[in-house]
Amino acid sequence: MLKQTQLGRTDLTVSALCLGTNMFGTAYDQAKSTALLDAFVAKGGNFIDTARSYGDWIPDAPKGASERAIGEWLKGQDRSKLVIATKGGFFDMRVGDWRPRITPEDIAADLNESLEHLSVESIDLYWLHADNPSVPVEPIIDALIAHQKAGRIRYFGASNWSPERIEAAQAYAKSLGHDGFAAVQPFWGLATPNAEGAAAAGYGFYYEDGLQKVHSADLPMVPYAGQSRGVFAKLDQSGEDALRDDLKAMYLNDANRARLPVIQEIAKAKGVSVNDVVLAYLTSQPLQTVPIVGASSIEQLEETIAASAIVLSADELARLKAG
Repeated sequence: MLKQTQLGRTDLTVSALCLGTNMFGTAYDQAKSTALLDAFVAKGGNFIDTARSYGDWIPDAPKGASERAIGEWLKGQDRSKLVIATKGGFFDMRVGDWRPRITPEDIAADLNESLEHLSVESIDLYWLHADNPSVPVEPIIDALIAHQKAGRIRYFGASNWSPERIEAAQAYAKSLGHDGFAAVQPFWGLATPNAEGAAAAGYGFYYEDGLQKVHSADLPMVPYAGQSRGVFAKLDQSGEDALRDDLKAMYLNDANRARLPVIQEIAKAKGVSVNDVVLAYLTSQPLQTVPIVGASSIEQLEETIAASAIVLSADELARLKAG
């Protein structure tokens, strides 16, 4: 069973893993989405992450397909036991709006649509999906606080923001007597990414590029790509030649080649899989870290949940990071 804990300084009680749902409502139909959500909850999971834009890359899917799939599932659930997070402010792929949509007006539009798609009156944790550095942090934070006071969101956080912008936003919120961002959703996993590959995939700031300095007991991390897209498991099982081109572009480098034997050694010593150690690297961090995980089957989800019980020592964490 997944353990649950209080998220940072909020009153949100969340499971040790967060279920990512970007394929729900499209590649995963409603029946499969519901089955995965039911299995997650049955194992103690209650933290679910989606986004206003998830599914919009499929032209004939309904707008906000992932949110709609979750909203349909929520009709039969005890809402008070769940923590629903969604993101807004991303590109609008349906109309070809590729500008950074982080303005008070765009945030309000996306939030209203998310509330409708999810069929809820309030979102527990509302992420800004991206940033627009040309917009000062003050009107963005003011808008989020206004939505919070109106009851449309309970807490808000930042995804794909630079550490400098996060610090500026937190300083402004503090000047208002407000806590500001409740959490950060960074790109972070054990595998070191190649900058060009990450950019091509649309990934934002990597944790190791400065976000460590904003990570604290008051500002936890909820990382995406926490299992590094299974690259170490694929390297362990089939070698480099079997990797897809996108994974080679993203993760094939000497740093990860050096980490693989360390991961294999620790996995063998603990009697677990390579992928289990990759996930445990995040769940064993000294500062609160709640990885977002995905699964294509209930069996895969249950294996991932079981891995959350693995505890790595400070020495093992250091060895994995050093490679």
